[in-house]
Amino acid sequence: MIDANLPPISSDDLFTDEQMREFLTNGFVIIKPDLPKSIHDTIYQKLDEVVDMDGNPGNNLLPRVPEIQDVFNHPTVRGAFTSVIGPNYMMHPHRHPHTNRSGSSGGGWHKDSYWGYGKVRNHRTWWAMVFYYPQDTPVEIGPTAVMPGSPYYLSRQQDSSETKFSAVGEAGTMAIIHYDLWHQATANQTDLTRYMLKFEFIRMKPPTIPTWNNQDTDWCPPSDSQLLNDQSIMWQHLWNWSSGRSEDKTVASATEVEIRQWITALRIGTQPERMEAANHLGTLGRNGSEAITTLIQSLNDPSEPVGLNAAYALGAIGEESIEPLTNALQDENETIRRHAAYALTAVGSGVEERVTELLNHKSADTRGYAAYVLGEIDAVDSVPHLVSLLDDESVNIRRNVVEALGLIQGNTDTSVHALAKALVKDEDKQTRFTSALSLARIGPAAEEAVPALKDALKDNDRYVRGYGVEALKYIGTPEAKSVLIDHLMTMRWCTSTNKASTF
Repeated sequence: MIDANLPPISSDDLFTDEQMREFLTNGFVIIKPDLPKSIHDTIYQKLDEVVDMDGNPGNNLLPRVPEIQDVFNHPTVRGAFTSVIGPNYMMHPHRHPHTNRSGSSGGGWHKDSYWGYGKVRNHRTWWAMVFYYPQDTPVEIGPTAVMPGSPYYLSRQQDSSETKFSAVGEAGTMAIIHYDLWHQATANQTDLTRYMLKFEFIRMKPPTIPTWNNQDTDWCPPSDSQLLNDQSIMWQHLWNWSSGRSEDKTVASATEVEIRQWITALRIGTQPERMEAANHLGTLGRNGSEAITTLIQSLNDPSEPVGLNAAYALGAIGEESIEPLTNALQDENETIRRHAAYALTAVGSGVEERVTELLNHKSADTRGYAAYVLGEIDAVDSVPHLVSLLDDESVNIRRNVVEALGLIQGNTDTSVHALAKALVKDEDKQTRFTSALSLARIGPAAEEAVPALKDALKDNDRYVRGYGVEALKYIGTPEAKSVLIDHLMTMRWCTSTNKASTF
């Protein structure tokens, strides 16, 4: 939650349309807040002392080096995160200083896990991260490299579409990234230590309007895009969703000859031709219904980018795709199920009735994806059905259900009661900490859960406790504040205390 005492950000602090397009396509934008270099020097020096004396501070990074908060309070940084994940975003309790020592050979490409846990990875920007450098970071010191265009791919493509961008810059440079962007540490060829401070941030509410400095309604790609994989139909959906227009469906027209050519290309064309065909068919909206069967088959295309384009094309076609997509959600193939789930979220609210029926499906995988979809489409009427799955034997289903309950913007009385119970009763720690996150997203309407959150502050899992603290702050009632203050007074610690200086 943003400190209300901070000065408001201006439109100049927000992303431009071009920056937002770059974020949605490349998966990152580089910024540099206008701060004195002395602040970054102080952060580097203190961090070096902490690491040398006590080792990596991990999640205690911020209290050990509180000057870092000055960086995150800067209007340019707050404007960037407001643009990407909306106002009132949350700084996640997990944070980590990554140390790249002199002579290191770097690391492998990876996506971050969710602190060792699993969840359906969001294409929509519910999550973001920042890589912050407190020192000058030329390529020789081993900056973090990112793979442009990769946040939407579960697997490495291992082809010419994969390019490498080293996030270099002066002290204070920050890479604002989509949470699921592929990245790696690069080799440090200097005699200096390179620090990269990683913080994570969470969107608290679905977007209803653009939260960047928006001028253009319609999607268009960035002016200098160099990505080989053209995912226009997916990017258009993400642009519309981020603008609060997730239900909008573009309806273009084409001749029968053109439609047949695109269907043929989707079946037997090269990888770029299949991607382009799916993009064209998606722009037709309901006029592309003739291609539904072929697009369904393409959900399992050997190329993941083609499968994703097929999914979002089906989402753009809309209502006539619902029945084949709900059938695909029941498929035995995991890729087909996952792509069908993304497609159904893109169709929007019209899928609620059919997807809710799948909460009773015999397959735990289908039930889990159904819960995911219902959360993404704000399926208020499905809340009682979702709550009924909180006794499901599948832990993945319970995790998806408690997350969905936090995203849905109605029937909160039912949701809060169920989430409070899951918070203290469920044996799975991820279900518990996601319940706390969902209560934070519900905010003041979750006041009933304050006693459960008070108990959760004694949980043996750090993220249950961390989200519990955040939930009490977002609820913000006098009772919640009292519980929060009492807890923080008990848990306070001296930032000067270390093994060399105990008092």
